[in-house]
Amino acid sequence: MTVKAIQKNWVVGPFQCNCRLIVCEETGEAALIDPGDEAEKILRNLEGVKTSSGVPLKLRYLLHTHGHLDHVGASRKVRESRGEGPKISMHRGDEPLYLQLIEQGRLFGLKYDQPLPIDEYLEDTQEIRVGRLLLSVLHTPGHSPGSVCIRMHEDSEGGVLETVFSGDTLFQGSVGRTDLWGGDQDQMFKSIRQRLLVLDGDTRICPGHGPDTTVGTEKLKNPFLI
Repeated sequence: MTVKAIQKNWVVGPFQCNCRLIVCEETGEAALIDPGDEAEKILRNLEGVKTSSGVPLKLRYLLHTHGHLDHVGASRKVRESRGEGPKISMHRGDEPLYLQLIEQGRLFGLKYDQPLPIDEYLEDTQEIRVGRLLLSVLHTPGHSPGSVCIRMHEDSEGGVLETVFSGDTLFQGSVGRTDLWGGDQDQMFKSIRQRLLVLDGDTRICPGHGPDTTVGTEKLKNPFLI
């Protein structure tokens, strides 16, 4: 049976972060990637998501590509508002940054509540099952020490396209900044070249900000990579 997925993108907050939802149509299990701001908007949109099979949405994971404020700011409210308690998941390398959310906000004149503890540390090559959908973790440090990309694997029958949720590591025509805490430019370019550009050219790249692209397009046209 072909695996089918619902995918939604809601742009949230003053930094226009892409908050991505992935839902397994068959089981209703779901993962939310980078709930960065506007928790009320995210929760309202979640209530409007319906599967064709009629099974209710079960939010299992809050997956974070890294710990910057614009990618984690709504996590506490979303977690506390969902009765099934989705796991707050992040790479251990960004835990110090995540726990300094209040201090991060002060730098931009924004207020946040103290973040909840991380429930699960994401590890490189770790596989995550969201219903019948298969995700895996690519540790791609550089933008921050614990930056990861979340890879959704292609279904053999073509129901799901190979997709990478690249956070702030790779964008359409650009790459992540490295002048923030823990940033390392050389390491980021190494991550991009060794973990992302080696993927099939048709692989869809869904960044943390801005429009989607593909691996092949960025290899040919991204001015930072050619």
